[in-house]
Amino acid sequence: MDHAEGAPGAADHVEAFERARFGMWLFLASEIMLFGGFIGAYVVLRTSLPKEIVHAAQSQLSWPLATFNTAVLICSSLTMVLAVRNISKGNRGKCEDMIFVTALLGTLFLVIKGIEYAAKFDHGISPNTSTFWSSYFLMTGFHGLHVLGGVVVLLWLLFYVKNFGPTRYAKVENVALYWHFVDLVWIFLFPIVYLL
Repeated sequence: MDHAEGAPGAADHVEAFERARFGMWLFLASEIMLFGGFIGAYVVLRTSLPKEIVHAAQSQLSWPLATFNTAVLICSSLTMVLAVRNISKGNRGKCEDMIFVTALLGTLFLVIKGIEYAAKFDHGISPNTSTFWSSYFLMTGFHGLHVLGGVVVLLWLLFYVKNFGPTRYAKVENVALYWHFVDLVWIFLFPIVYLL
């Protein structure tokens, strides 16, 4: 057997990349259904509650912290775009820097969300307080778990980009797709929960 026949070629890398991208889109479709269910249930529950109860609960929310967290996630999407751009141009070092900054911004988001949760618990607000609060903690908690998972994957990706070869771009792009999804979910949650 000739070595050229056994060695993976460019076509094999393209095919593997397309399979990985398709798999990521399937995963994201299932995540869209999960969060769509949460948001749909929240809208139905919220419309069934008297407006006074909803407004009283929303007055306990810190929209300035949530606004800052929104800006943090939007910035993290930008750094992830820059990571993809740099790896596509073969600039591994700048890609690593942008992945690291994205992970830091994701961690900052989680710290701020933790501060917000702590303030709720200090005021005696928990998921058992009311339907509004159970929905709030469910949606923002699941989103927070997705951000945490994304930060862990970003740290793994940082190691991967530093140490491995031709499949780097596919991994960076797939992680970027996931990270943009997490950011997009927050863009929906923020106005629905904090502003409307």
